[in-house]
Amino acid sequence: MSDVVIVSAARTPIGKFGGALKSLTSVELGTIAAKAAIERAGISPKSVDQAIFGNVLQACSGQNVARQIALRSGLDESSCAMTINEVCGSGLKAIRLAQAAICMGDAQVVVAGGTESMSNVPFYAQNVRFGGLRYGNSALVDGLKKDGLCDAFTGKEMGVTAENVAAKFGITREQQDAFALKSHKKAVFAQNNGDFDAEIAPVQLADGTLISRDEH
Repeated sequence: MSDVVIVSAARTPIGKFGGALKSLTSVELGTIAAKAAIERAGISPKSVDQAIFGNVLQACSGQNVARQIALRSGLDESSCAMTINEVCGSGLKAIRLAQAAICMGDAQVVVAGGTESMSNVPFYAQNVRFGGLRYGNSALVDGLKKDGLCDAFTGKEMGVTAENVAAKFGITREQQDAFALKSHKKAVFAQNNGDFDAEIAPVQLADGTLISRDEH
């Protein structure tokens, strides 16, 4: 088994839902991070054998998000690319799969991570393709709710699951609020102290605005 190491890392700023980064797709955001990680590693994109990216909300993103990121980042057309969906664990799973690929000898260098743009998730018009809409109104289905924030088996949303977990373990609302406040204070302190600066790859918008700090 080969020793596997992470030689560099990069991320975009975290954007608010419908915030400053809403115009960028998951592919575009992933490409910015991938390019930065490859550059920081001091290697040529052509030396990367494989790209593995986690992406949950794939509707209207185009075929194989990881493949798009790979080619946009300068990887060779002969490189492999795989997009995975393990919901919230997708990005970490991508890194684990990259490790496995190197250990098994399938690749020597892999760029791996996760990318998402909840702001770009579309609403679905279901039952349209084969003449379902003969007459009358039809409701749109929120892709963000259906494919991202709702349990496929129970139909319950993530917020309900959180309430159930809190009830099961006896976590009060006051405790949750106190924890949230403490967490936000830590994040604000770290941001103001520049603790995140080195890991962030700034995003330049179409109007020239440079986003280099987390919105959320």
